[in-house]
Amino acid sequence: MIDFKALAKEYGTPLYVYDFDYMSAQYTKLKEAFRGRKSIVAYAVKANSNLSVIKHFAKMGSGADCVSIGEVRRAFMAGIPAYKIIFSGVGKSDEEIREAIEKDILYINVESDAELQRVEAIARELDTKARISIRVNPNIDPQTHPYISTGLHDNKFGVDLSTAKRMYIQANNSDNLDPVGIHFHIGSQLTQLQPIREAAEIVADLIRSLEALDIELKFFDVGGGLGIKYDDEVTIEPYDYAQAILGTLTGLDLTILCEPGRFLTANAGYFVTKVLYEKQNGEKKFVVVDGAMNDLLRPSLYGAYHEIEALSDSKEEPREVDIVGPVCESGDFFAKDYALPPLKGGELLVIKSAGAYGFGMGSNYNTRGRSAEVAVENSQERLIRRRENFEDLIALETEFLED
Repeated sequence: MIDFKALAKEYGTPLYVYDFDYMSAQYTKLKEAFRGRKSIVAYAVKANSNLSVIKHFAKMGSGADCVSIGEVRRAFMAGIPAYKIIFSGVGKSDEEIREAIEKDILYINVESDAELQRVEAIARELDTKARISIRVNPNIDPQTHPYISTGLHDNKFGVDLSTAKRMYIQANNSDNLDPVGIHFHIGSQLTQLQPIREAAEIVADLIRSLEALDIELKFFDVGGGLGIKYDDEVTIEPYDYAQAILGTLTGLDLTILCEPGRFLTANAGYFVTKVLYEKQNGEKKFVVVDGAMNDLLRPSLYGAYHEIEALSDSKEEPREVDIVGPVCESGDFFAKDYALPPLKGGELLVIKSAGAYGFGMGSNYNTRGRSAEVAVENSQERLIRRRENFEDLIALETEFLED
C-alpha cells in the first residue's frame, strides 16, 4: 500500500505518485502475450514522458514510440537503443526528419505522401537510405471517444489503402528509402476486440498484396490503444488481444511491434491534491482543492472520469459535490456531482488512473508551477521530478526584460 499522507507531507501537494511495480507487471503481461512471435513492446512516450519512467521500461527491454524529436531524445537519454525507437506523428519538420535519420532509429512512420517525399529528399541529401514504415488508415470505427479515434478517414492520421500501396511501390523503387514496416493505430482506450481484429485483417491483406509485388516487410506495427479500467469498463485481456492480431498473420513472417502507453502507466499513477475548503452556492456544493486543470486536464478536456478517494476520517454520509481547483476557468474541475463525505481543509483526495496523459498534458496556466513526481518501487520512494518554482517559470523571459 502506498502511504499517500506521508508522501504529501514529504513532497507537498499537488503531487503525482507512480507505482513502478505495477508498470513492470503490465509490461510483462503484454510481452508474454506475444511470446509465440518475435515482438518489440515500444512504450508510447507521450503517455508519460518522465525520464525515470522511460528508463524503467528501457531496463525491461522496451522500445520507444515517439511523436516528436524531443521524445526521441528522451528515449536515447533513458537508455533505449536506436534499433528499438520509432518516430511517428503527422507533422514532422525537416529538422526532425534529418535528426531521426542521422540517429539511425529503427524506422520513421510516414503519415502522408507529402511526408514520404520529404523523407526521401532528406535521405538523398544525407547520401543514405532511410528506413520507413507507412501508417495505414483502415477506416475502422474504434468505438472510443471521438477525440482519441485515429483510424477513420475523418481523422488526420495515416493514408488509405490504395495510397499506401502506391507509396510502398515508390519507396521500394527508391535509392534512398527502405520500406521495412507497416503501421496502423485505430484509436486509444480500446475496449472492443472486433475493431482491432478487423483492422489487423485489412492491413495483413495489404501486406500479402505487397509481397506479390516483391515488397518484403519485416515489422507489423499494431500501434497501441489497449484500454484500461477507469470506471466500469470491461477491458480486453492481453492474451486475447495478441491472439486476435496473430490470427490474421497466417503465412507471414513478421516481427510484431506494439506501442502501449496508457495500458502500462495509467493505473500506476495517482494525483494527490489537498482540500482547501468547501463552499456552497445556493444548492450547489463545491470542494475546492489545490490541484487544478493545469495539473490534470483530462476531466476538463474529455469529460473523463477518474475515481476519487477521500483520505478522511469523516463518518458522515456522502453528498454530491463538484471538485474544483483554483484556476480561473469554469472548466477547472476534476469531477461533478461526485459523492464525497464532508471534508476539512488539509485533508487529501487521491485521484486515480492518473499515470497516463496527466502530467504530460499539464501547463503553467495562471502562472502555476507543475507538480512534483514521485516513484514508488519495492516499497521505496524517490523523487523523479522536483516541483516547479516561480523562478523556473520566468527563467526564459527575464533576460528580455527592458529597464
